[in-house]
Amino acid sequence: MMRTKVPPVACVGEPRLTAGFAEFGRLDLLAHEEVHGPIGPMEPGNLLRLAEAIQLKGKGGAGFPLHRKLKAVLESCERQNLSAVVVVNASEGEPASWKDKVLLTRAPHLILDGAALAAYALDAEEIVIGLADDVVGRDSLTEALQERRMPVPTSIVTVPHRFISGEGGALVNGINGLPHIPPGTKKRSSDSGVGGLPTLLSNAETYAQLAVAARLGPYEYAALGTDEEPGTLLLTVTGAAKRPAVVECAAGTPLREILDLCEVPDSPGILMGGYHGKWITQDAANRAEVSRKGLTKVGGTLGAGIIVPIGDDTCPLGEAAQVVRYLAGESAGQCGPCRMGLPDLARSLDLAVSGSAPVEVVRAAAGNVKGRGACSHPDGTARFALSAMEVFAEDLRLHTTGEGCGKRTRGVMGLPGAPDADPQKLTLDWSRCDGHGLCAHVVPDFIRLDSNGYPAFPPTPVPTWLKEGAMKAVKVCPELALRLAKAE
Repeated sequence: MMRTKVPPVACVGEPRLTAGFAEFGRLDLLAHEEVHGPIGPMEPGNLLRLAEAIQLKGKGGAGFPLHRKLKAVLESCERQNLSAVVVVNASEGEPASWKDKVLLTRAPHLILDGAALAAYALDAEEIVIGLADDVVGRDSLTEALQERRMPVPTSIVTVPHRFISGEGGALVNGINGLPHIPPGTKKRSSDSGVGGLPTLLSNAETYAQLAVAARLGPYEYAALGTDEEPGTLLLTVTGAAKRPAVVECAAGTPLREILDLCEVPDSPGILMGGYHGKWITQDAANRAEVSRKGLTKVGGTLGAGIIVPIGDDTCPLGEAAQVVRYLAGESAGQCGPCRMGLPDLARSLDLAVSGSAPVEVVRAAAGNVKGRGACSHPDGTARFALSAMEVFAEDLRLHTTGEGCGKRTRGVMGLPGAPDADPQKLTLDWSRCDGHGLCAHVVPDFIRLDSNGYPAFPPTPVPTWLKEGAMKAVKVCPELALRLAKAE
Protein backbone atom coordinates (compact mmCIF):
# COMPACT_ATOMS: atom_id res chain seq x y z
CA MET A 1 0.00 0.00 0.00
CA MET A 2 1.26 3.48 -0.82
CA ARG A 3 2.39 5.47 2.20
CA THR A 4 0.50 8.65 2.93
CA LYS A 5 2.35 9.60 6.11
CA VAL A 6 5.11 12.14 5.61
CA PRO A 7 8.45 10.79 6.92
CA PRO A 8 10.55 12.48 9.63
CA VAL A 9 12.76 15.43 8.73
CA ALA A 10 16.45 15.80 9.59
CA CYS A 11 19.11 18.37 8.82
CA VAL A 12 22.88 18.26 8.41
CA GLY A 13 24.32 21.68 9.23
CA GLU A 14 22.35 24.92 9.10
CA PRO A 15 18.62 24.55 8.32
CA ARG A 16 17.07 26.85 5.76
CA LEU A 17 14.08 25.23 4.12
CA THR A 18 13.50 23.25 7.31
CA ALA A 19 14.18 26.15 9.71
CA GLY A 20 11.63 26.27 12.52
CA PHE A 21 10.46 22.70 12.10
CA ALA A 22 11.82 21.63 15.50
CA GLU A 23 10.12 24.54 17.27
CA PHE A 24 6.81 24.81 15.42
CA GLY A 25 6.24 21.59 13.49
CA ARG A 26 4.14 23.18 10.75
CA LEU A 27 4.82 26.90 10.26
CA ASP A 28 1.65 28.96 10.02
CA LEU A 29 1.99 32.52 8.73
CA LEU A 30 2.99 34.01 12.09
CA ALA A 31 5.60 31.32 12.74
CA HIS A 32 6.82 31.57 9.16
CA GLU A 33 7.41 35.31 9.43
CA GLU A 34 9.06 34.89 12.83
CA VAL A 35 11.51 32.30 11.49
CA HIS A 36 12.19 33.67 8.00
CA GLY A 37 11.47 37.38 8.33
CA PRO A 38 9.66 39.70 5.91
CA ILE A 39 9.89 39.56 2.13
CA GLY A 40 8.96 42.13 -0.47
CA PRO A 41 8.33 42.00 -4.23
CA MET A 42 11.21 42.18 -6.69
CA GLU A 43 11.40 43.80 -10.11
CA PRO A 44 11.99 41.45 -13.05
CA GLY A 45 15.63 42.41 -13.54
CA ASN A 46 16.45 41.97 -9.87
CA LEU A 47 14.80 38.55 -9.69
CA LEU A 48 16.60 37.44 -12.84
CA ARG A 49 19.94 38.55 -11.44
CA LEU A 50 19.27 36.81 -8.14
CA ALA A 51 18.32 33.48 -9.76
CA GLU A 52 21.39 33.65 -12.00
CA ALA A 53 23.77 34.70 -9.19
CA ILE A 54 22.81 31.73 -7.00
CA GLN A 55 22.78 29.37 -10.02
CA LEU A 56 19.36 28.09 -8.99
CA LYS A 57 18.36 25.04 -11.00
CA GLY A 58 15.06 23.19 -10.99
CA LYS A 59 14.82 20.70 -8.12
CA GLY A 60 12.37 18.39 -9.85
CA GLY A 61 15.04 16.32 -11.59
CA ALA A 62 15.85 18.00 -14.90
CA GLY A 63 17.96 20.75 -13.29
CA PHE A 64 17.16 23.47 -15.83
CA PRO A 65 18.41 26.94 -14.73
CA LEU A 66 15.54 29.00 -13.33
CA HIS A 67 16.86 32.32 -14.61
CA ARG A 68 16.69 31.01 -18.17
CA LYS A 69 13.06 29.99 -17.65
CA LEU A 70 12.24 33.41 -16.21
CA LYS A 71 13.95 35.16 -19.11
CA ALA A 72 12.18 32.99 -21.69
CA VAL A 73 8.75 33.76 -20.19
CA LEU A 74 9.47 37.50 -20.01
CA GLU A 75 10.59 37.56 -23.64
CA SER A 76 7.61 35.48 -24.75
CA CYS A 77 5.17 37.78 -22.96
CA GLU A 78 6.73 40.83 -24.61
CA ARG A 79 6.88 39.22 -28.04
CA GLN A 80 3.27 37.99 -27.98
CA ASN A 81 1.86 40.84 -25.86
CA LEU A 82 0.39 38.31 -23.43
CA SER A 83 0.22 37.87 -19.68
CA ALA A 84 2.06 35.05 -17.91
CA VAL A 85 0.94 32.20 -15.66
CA VAL A 86 3.02 30.79 -12.79
CA VAL A 87 2.69 27.04 -12.17
CA VAL A 88 4.01 25.25 -9.09
CA ASN A 89 4.55 21.56 -9.74
CA ALA A 90 3.95 19.95 -6.34
CA SER A 91 2.48 16.73 -7.75
CA GLU A 92 5.55 14.63 -6.85
CA GLY A 93 4.37 11.61 -8.82
CA GLU A 94 7.30 9.34 -7.94
CA PRO A 95 6.37 7.12 -4.98
CA ALA A 96 9.94 7.23 -3.63
CA SER A 97 9.97 11.04 -3.28
CA TRP A 98 8.66 12.99 -0.27
CA LYS A 99 10.57 16.28 -0.18
CA ASP A 100 7.89 18.45 -1.80
CA LYS A 101 5.24 16.89 0.46
CA VAL A 102 7.36 17.87 3.46
CA LEU A 103 7.36 21.47 2.27
CA LEU A 104 3.61 21.38 1.58
CA THR A 105 2.76 20.01 5.00
CA ARG A 106 5.28 21.95 7.10
CA ALA A 107 6.51 25.03 5.20
CA PRO A 108 3.76 25.92 2.70
CA HIS A 109 4.41 29.66 2.97
CA LEU A 110 7.94 29.27 1.56
CA ILE A 111 6.45 27.76 -1.60
CA LEU A 112 3.85 30.53 -1.79
CA ASP A 113 6.50 33.21 -1.21
CA GLY A 114 8.52 31.97 -4.18
CA ALA A 115 5.47 31.73 -6.42
CA ALA A 116 4.39 35.25 -5.39
CA LEU A 117 7.87 36.63 -6.19
CA ALA A 118 7.72 35.11 -9.67
CA ALA A 119 4.13 36.26 -10.28
CA TYR A 120 4.93 39.87 -9.34
CA ALA A 121 8.09 39.99 -11.47
CA LEU A 122 6.30 38.48 -14.49
CA ASP A 123 3.11 40.54 -13.97
CA ALA A 124 1.33 37.18 -14.13
CA GLU A 125 -2.42 36.89 -14.20
CA GLU A 126 -2.65 33.78 -12.02
CA ILE A 127 -0.79 31.13 -10.01
CA VAL A 128 -1.73 27.46 -10.31
CA ILE A 129 -0.44 24.80 -7.91
CA GLY A 130 -0.60 21.18 -9.04
CA LEU A 131 -1.11 18.57 -6.30
CA ALA A 132 -1.47 14.80 -6.51
CA ASP A 133 -4.83 13.24 -5.73
CA ASP A 134 -3.36 11.45 -2.71
CA VAL A 135 -4.19 14.86 -1.12
CA VAL A 136 -1.03 14.86 1.03
CA GLY A 137 -0.42 18.54 1.82
CA ARG A 138 -3.68 19.85 0.39
CA ASP A 139 -5.19 20.90 3.73
CA SER A 140 -1.94 22.58 4.80
CA LEU A 141 -1.67 24.48 1.53
CA THR A 142 -5.33 25.52 1.58
CA GLU A 143 -4.94 26.82 5.13
CA ALA A 144 -1.82 28.77 4.12
CA LEU A 145 -3.67 30.42 1.24
CA GLN A 146 -6.44 31.46 3.63
CA GLU A 147 -3.89 33.05 5.97
CA ARG A 148 -2.41 35.45 3.42
CA ARG A 149 -3.11 37.60 0.39
CA MET A 150 -1.46 36.46 -2.83
CA PRO A 151 -0.60 39.05 -5.53
CA VAL A 152 -2.82 37.30 -8.09
CA PRO A 153 -5.61 34.69 -7.97
CA THR A 154 -4.13 31.37 -6.83
CA SER A 155 -5.78 28.00 -7.34
CA ILE A 156 -5.04 24.34 -6.61
CA VAL A 157 -5.46 21.73 -9.34
CA THR A 158 -5.49 18.04 -8.52
CA VAL A 159 -3.75 15.58 -10.83
CA PRO A 160 -3.67 11.77 -10.76
CA HIS A 161 -0.95 10.32 -8.53
CA ARG A 162 0.91 8.66 -11.37
CA PHE A 163 4.58 8.76 -12.23
CA ILE A 164 4.00 10.43 -15.57
CA SER A 165 1.67 13.10 -14.12
CA GLY A 166 4.64 14.97 -12.68
CA GLU A 167 6.11 15.63 -16.12
CA GLY A 168 5.80 19.34 -16.91
CA GLY A 169 3.86 18.97 -20.15
CA ALA A 170 1.49 16.47 -18.52
CA LEU A 171 0.77 18.92 -15.69
CA VAL A 172 0.05 21.75 -18.13
CA ASN A 173 -2.25 19.44 -20.10
CA GLY A 174 -4.10 18.54 -16.92
CA ILE A 175 -4.56 22.16 -15.90
CA ASN A 176 -5.91 22.87 -19.38
CA GLY A 177 -8.53 20.15 -18.95
CA LEU A 178 -6.77 17.64 -21.21
CA PRO A 179 -5.62 14.11 -20.28
CA HIS A 180 -2.81 14.19 -17.71
CA ILE A 181 -0.15 12.91 -20.11
CA PRO A 182 2.76 14.61 -21.85
CA PRO A 183 1.93 16.29 -25.18
CA GLY A 184 2.69 14.20 -28.24
CA THR A 185 5.20 16.76 -29.45
CA LYS A 186 7.75 18.63 -27.38
CA LYS A 187 6.94 22.29 -26.83
CA ARG A 188 8.06 24.99 -24.43
CA SER A 189 5.60 26.07 -21.76
CA SER A 190 7.38 29.44 -21.76
CA ASP A 191 5.86 30.02 -25.22
CA SER A 192 2.47 28.41 -24.71
CA GLY A 193 1.38 26.72 -21.52
CA VAL A 194 -1.69 27.15 -19.32
CA GLY A 195 -4.51 28.61 -21.39
CA GLY A 196 -2.06 29.15 -24.24
CA LEU A 197 -0.21 31.79 -22.20
CA PRO A 198 3.54 31.92 -21.51
CA THR A 199 3.98 29.82 -18.38
CA LEU A 200 6.72 29.63 -15.76
CA LEU A 201 6.75 26.03 -14.56
CA SER A 202 8.97 24.72 -11.79
CA ASN A 203 8.65 22.43 -8.81
CA ALA A 204 7.78 23.28 -5.22
CA GLU A 205 11.31 23.15 -3.78
CA THR A 206 12.60 25.49 -6.49
CA TYR A 207 10.11 28.20 -5.50
CA ALA A 208 10.94 27.66 -1.82
CA GLN A 209 14.65 28.06 -2.55
CA LEU A 210 13.91 31.28 -4.44
CA ALA A 211 12.08 32.63 -1.36
CA VAL A 212 15.06 31.78 0.88
CA ALA A 213 17.50 33.44 -1.52
CA ALA A 214 15.39 36.60 -1.81
CA ARG A 215 15.68 37.08 1.95
CA LEU A 216 19.36 36.17 2.28
CA GLY A 217 20.72 37.74 -0.92
CA PRO A 218 23.17 35.97 -3.23
CA TYR A 219 26.26 36.25 -1.02
CA GLU A 220 24.76 34.90 2.18
CA TYR A 221 22.85 32.25 0.22
CA ALA A 222 26.18 31.06 -1.24
CA ALA A 223 27.77 30.77 2.20
CA LEU A 224 26.55 27.17 2.14
CA GLY A 225 27.10 24.71 -0.67
CA THR A 226 29.77 24.70 -3.36
CA ASP A 227 30.93 27.39 -5.79
CA GLU A 228 29.06 25.69 -8.64
CA GLU A 229 26.01 24.67 -6.59
CA PRO A 230 25.34 27.19 -3.81
CA GLY A 231 22.80 26.62 -1.05
CA THR A 232 21.11 23.60 0.43
CA LEU A 233 18.92 20.86 -1.01
CA LEU A 234 16.38 18.31 0.16
CA LEU A 235 16.93 14.56 -0.08
CA THR A 236 14.46 11.71 0.41
CA VAL A 237 16.21 8.67 1.91
CA THR A 238 14.14 5.45 1.98
CA GLY A 239 14.74 1.80 1.03
CA ALA A 240 16.93 -0.09 3.50
CA ALA A 241 17.46 2.97 5.71
CA LYS A 242 16.63 2.14 9.33
CA ARG A 243 15.68 5.79 9.83
CA PRO A 244 14.10 6.92 6.55
CA ALA A 245 13.82 10.67 6.38
CA VAL A 246 13.75 13.81 4.28
CA VAL A 247 17.12 15.45 4.91
CA GLU A 248 18.24 19.02 4.24
CA CYS A 249 21.97 19.48 3.68
CA ALA A 250 24.34 21.83 1.94
CA ALA A 251 25.42 20.88 -1.56
CA GLY A 252 28.83 19.21 -1.30
CA THR A 253 28.02 17.28 1.89
CA PRO A 254 29.60 13.80 1.85
CA LEU A 255 26.98 11.23 0.90
CA ARG A 256 28.39 8.95 3.58
CA GLU A 257 27.27 11.47 6.20
CA ILE A 258 23.68 11.32 4.95
CA LEU A 259 23.71 7.51 4.87
CA ASP A 260 25.07 7.32 8.42
CA LEU A 261 22.47 9.79 9.67
CA CYS A 262 19.68 7.60 8.26
CA GLU A 263 21.39 4.42 9.51
CA VAL A 264 21.84 2.86 6.10
CA PRO A 265 23.69 -0.47 6.28
CA ASP A 266 26.34 -1.43 3.75
CA SER A 267 24.48 -1.95 0.53
CA PRO A 268 25.07 -3.90 -2.69
CA GLY A 269 23.76 -0.85 -4.53
CA ILE A 270 22.22 2.57 -3.95
CA LEU A 271 19.78 4.17 -6.36
CA MET A 272 20.52 7.87 -6.78
CA GLY A 273 18.00 10.25 -8.34
CA GLY A 274 14.93 8.01 -8.23
CA TYR A 275 13.36 5.68 -10.79
CA HIS A 276 14.84 7.72 -13.63
CA GLY A 277 18.19 7.80 -11.85
CA LYS A 278 21.23 5.54 -11.70
CA TRP A 279 22.60 2.90 -9.37
CA ILE A 280 25.99 3.32 -7.71
CA THR A 281 28.11 0.93 -5.67
CA GLN A 282 28.84 1.17 -1.96
CA ASP A 283 32.41 2.19 -2.78
CA ALA A 284 31.17 5.01 -5.01
CA ALA A 285 28.77 6.15 -2.27
CA ASN A 286 31.63 6.32 0.22
CA ARG A 287 33.50 8.71 -2.12
CA ALA A 288 30.59 10.80 -3.35
CA GLU A 289 29.50 14.32 -2.48
CA VAL A 290 25.84 15.29 -2.61
CA SER A 291 25.75 17.59 -5.63
CA ARG A 292 25.06 17.21 -9.32
CA LYS A 293 28.75 17.33 -10.14
CA GLY A 294 29.80 15.13 -7.22
CA LEU A 295 27.34 12.35 -8.01
CA THR A 296 28.01 12.46 -11.74
CA LYS A 297 31.69 11.98 -10.92
CA VAL A 298 30.98 8.56 -9.35
CA GLY A 299 28.48 7.46 -11.99
CA GLY A 300 25.29 8.58 -10.24
CA THR A 301 22.88 11.45 -10.59
CA LEU A 302 21.16 13.83 -8.17
CA GLY A 303 17.88 13.91 -10.08
CA ALA A 304 15.01 14.77 -7.78
CA GLY A 305 17.10 14.18 -4.65
CA ILE A 306 16.01 10.58 -4.05
CA ILE A 307 18.28 8.01 -2.37
CA VAL A 308 17.12 4.39 -2.22
CA PRO A 309 19.67 1.94 -0.80
CA ILE A 310 18.83 -1.76 -0.82
CA GLY A 311 19.97 -4.31 1.75
CA ASP A 312 21.73 -7.65 1.46
CA ASP A 313 18.48 -9.50 2.16
CA THR A 314 16.80 -8.86 -1.19
CA CYS A 315 17.53 -9.69 -4.82
CA PRO A 316 18.80 -6.45 -6.40
CA LEU A 317 17.94 -7.48 -9.94
CA GLY A 318 14.47 -8.55 -8.85
CA GLU A 319 13.99 -5.12 -7.27
CA ALA A 320 15.15 -3.42 -10.47
CA ALA A 321 12.83 -5.58 -12.56
CA GLN A 322 9.85 -4.58 -10.40
CA VAL A 323 10.60 -0.91 -10.97
CA VAL A 324 10.94 -1.33 -14.75
CA ARG A 325 7.61 -3.18 -14.86
CA TYR A 326 6.03 -0.33 -12.87
CA LEU A 327 7.53 2.32 -15.16
CA ALA A 328 6.31 0.47 -18.24
CA GLY A 329 2.80 0.43 -16.76
CA GLU A 330 3.00 4.13 -15.82
CA SER A 331 3.79 5.38 -19.32
CA ALA A 332 1.45 7.59 -21.29
CA GLY A 333 1.21 4.89 -23.94
CA GLN A 334 1.04 7.41 -26.78
CA CYS A 335 4.26 6.67 -28.67
CA GLY A 336 6.03 3.53 -29.84
CA PRO A 337 8.84 3.55 -27.27
CA CYS A 338 6.28 3.62 -24.44
CA ARG A 339 3.61 1.37 -25.94
CA MET A 340 5.97 -1.34 -27.15
CA GLY A 341 9.52 -0.50 -26.15
CA LEU A 342 9.10 -0.25 -22.37
CA PRO A 343 7.08 -3.50 -22.03
CA ASP A 344 9.80 -5.14 -24.14
CA LEU A 345 12.46 -3.75 -21.82
CA ALA A 346 10.54 -5.03 -18.78
CA ARG A 347 10.17 -8.45 -20.38
CA SER A 348 13.87 -8.54 -21.32
CA LEU A 349 14.93 -7.72 -17.78
CA ASP A 350 12.59 -10.39 -16.44
CA LEU A 351 14.17 -12.90 -18.80
CA ALA A 352 17.67 -11.92 -17.69
CA VAL A 353 16.71 -12.22 -14.01
CA SER A 354 15.20 -15.64 -14.63
CA GLY A 355 18.37 -16.78 -16.42
CA SER A 356 16.56 -17.15 -19.76
CA ALA A 357 18.38 -14.40 -21.67
CA PRO A 358 21.81 -12.77 -21.72
CA VAL A 359 22.37 -9.16 -20.70
CA GLU A 360 22.73 -8.18 -24.36
CA VAL A 361 18.96 -8.63 -24.73
CA VAL A 362 18.39 -5.98 -22.05
CA ARG A 363 20.91 -3.63 -23.61
CA ALA A 364 19.28 -4.02 -27.01
CA ALA A 365 15.80 -3.35 -25.60
CA ALA A 366 17.07 -0.25 -23.78
CA GLY A 367 18.78 0.99 -26.93
CA ASN A 368 15.53 0.71 -28.85
CA VAL A 369 13.81 3.34 -26.68
CA LYS A 370 16.59 5.81 -25.91
CA GLY A 371 16.11 9.22 -27.50
CA ARG A 372 12.93 8.25 -29.31
CA GLY A 373 10.10 9.09 -26.92
CA ALA A 374 7.70 12.03 -26.87
CA CYS A 375 9.02 12.77 -23.34
CA SER A 376 11.95 11.68 -21.20
CA HIS A 377 10.18 8.66 -19.68
CA PRO A 378 11.70 6.04 -22.02
CA ASP A 379 15.20 7.52 -21.60
CA GLY A 380 14.94 7.56 -17.82
CA THR A 381 13.68 3.99 -17.68
CA ALA A 382 16.46 2.77 -19.97
CA ARG A 383 19.06 4.60 -17.87
CA PHE A 384 17.77 2.94 -14.70
CA ALA A 385 17.82 -0.55 -16.24
CA LEU A 386 21.28 -0.24 -17.80
CA SER A 387 22.87 1.07 -14.60
CA ALA A 388 21.39 -1.91 -12.72
CA MET A 389 23.08 -4.23 -15.20
CA GLU A 390 26.42 -2.53 -14.48
CA VAL A 391 26.27 -2.27 -10.70
CA PHE A 392 24.80 -5.74 -10.15
CA ALA A 393 26.96 -7.48 -12.74
CA GLU A 394 27.97 -10.30 -10.38
CA ASP A 395 24.34 -10.97 -9.45
CA LEU A 396 23.49 -10.98 -13.14
CA ARG A 397 26.21 -13.56 -13.77
CA LEU A 398 24.72 -15.82 -11.08
CA HIS A 399 21.26 -15.45 -12.58
CA THR A 400 22.33 -16.09 -16.17
CA THR A 401 24.24 -19.24 -15.18
CA GLY A 402 21.09 -20.60 -13.57
CA GLU A 403 22.44 -20.49 -10.01
CA GLY A 404 20.60 -17.34 -9.01
CA CYS A 405 21.53 -15.13 -6.07
CA GLY A 406 19.42 -17.16 -3.65
CA LYS A 407 17.46 -14.14 -2.36
CA ARG A 408 13.79 -13.27 -2.50
CA THR A 409 12.64 -9.99 -3.98
CA ARG A 410 11.22 -8.20 -0.95
CA GLY A 411 9.88 -5.09 -2.67
CA VAL A 412 11.82 -2.38 -0.86
CA MET A 413 11.76 0.24 -3.62
CA GLY A 414 8.66 2.05 -2.39
CA LEU A 415 6.44 0.99 -5.27
CA PRO A 416 2.68 1.20 -4.73
CA GLY A 417 1.38 -2.30 -4.13
CA ALA A 418 4.83 -3.90 -4.12
CA PRO A 419 5.48 -6.65 -3.35
CA ASP A 420 2.47 -8.25 -5.03
CA ALA A 421 0.20 -9.69 -2.34
CA ASP A 422 -0.80 -12.54 -4.65
CA PRO A 423 2.06 -13.21 -7.12
CA GLN A 424 1.11 -15.56 -9.94
CA LYS A 425 3.00 -17.01 -12.88
CA LEU A 426 1.95 -18.60 -16.13
CA THR A 427 2.46 -22.33 -16.64
CA LEU A 428 2.07 -24.33 -19.82
CA ASP A 429 0.95 -27.94 -20.23
CA TRP A 430 3.07 -28.99 -23.19
CA SER A 431 1.03 -32.18 -23.67
CA ARG A 432 -1.97 -29.99 -24.54
CA CYS A 433 -0.45 -26.98 -26.37
CA ASP A 434 -0.88 -27.10 -30.16
CA GLY A 435 0.72 -23.71 -30.87
CA HIS A 436 -2.43 -21.83 -31.85
CA GLY A 437 -0.74 -18.60 -30.72
CA LEU A 438 -3.90 -16.90 -29.44
CA CYS A 439 -2.29 -16.20 -26.05
CA ALA A 440 0.53 -14.19 -27.64
CA HIS A 441 -2.02 -12.03 -29.45
CA VAL A 442 -3.94 -11.35 -26.22
CA VAL A 443 -0.96 -10.39 -24.06
CA PRO A 444 2.01 -9.68 -26.39
CA ASP A 445 3.71 -7.68 -23.65
CA PHE A 446 4.43 -10.92 -21.77
CA ILE A 447 3.95 -13.84 -24.15
CA ARG A 448 5.75 -14.25 -27.46
CA LEU A 449 5.91 -17.08 -29.96
CA ASP A 450 9.22 -18.88 -30.35
CA SER A 451 10.76 -19.89 -33.68
CA ASN A 452 8.49 -22.95 -33.77
CA GLY A 453 5.33 -20.96 -33.11
CA TYR A 454 4.90 -22.01 -29.49
CA PRO A 455 4.38 -19.57 -26.60
CA ALA A 456 7.41 -18.38 -24.66
CA PHE A 457 7.34 -16.30 -21.51
CA PRO A 458 9.57 -15.70 -18.49
CA PRO A 459 9.10 -17.97 -15.44
CA THR A 460 8.87 -14.91 -13.19
CA PRO A 461 5.58 -13.67 -11.67
CA VAL A 462 3.26 -11.85 -14.07
CA PRO A 463 3.52 -8.07 -13.48
CA THR A 464 0.43 -6.71 -11.74
CA TRP A 465 -0.32 -4.42 -14.68
CA LEU A 466 -0.43 -7.46 -17.05
CA LYS A 467 -2.47 -9.80 -14.85
CA GLU A 468 -5.77 -8.97 -16.54
CA GLY A 469 -4.26 -9.76 -19.93
CA ALA A 470 -2.76 -13.00 -18.62
CA MET A 471 -6.15 -14.12 -17.32
CA LYS A 472 -7.69 -13.41 -20.74
CA ALA A 473 -4.93 -15.43 -22.40
CA VAL A 474 -5.76 -18.39 -20.12
CA LYS A 475 -9.46 -18.13 -21.02
CA VAL A 476 -8.94 -18.00 -24.79
CA CYS A 477 -6.60 -21.00 -24.97
CA PRO A 478 -8.64 -23.54 -26.98
CA GLU A 479 -6.66 -26.50 -25.59
CA LEU A 480 -6.77 -25.34 -21.94
CA ALA A 481 -2.98 -25.61 -21.90
CA LEU A 482 -2.25 -22.27 -20.25
CA ARG A 483 -2.75 -21.79 -16.53
CA LEU A 484 -2.10 -19.21 -13.84
CA ALA A 485 -0.47 -20.68 -10.75
CA LYS A 486 0.66 -19.24 -7.46
CA ALA A 487 4.28 -18.08 -7.67
CA GLU A 488 6.50 -19.36 -4.89
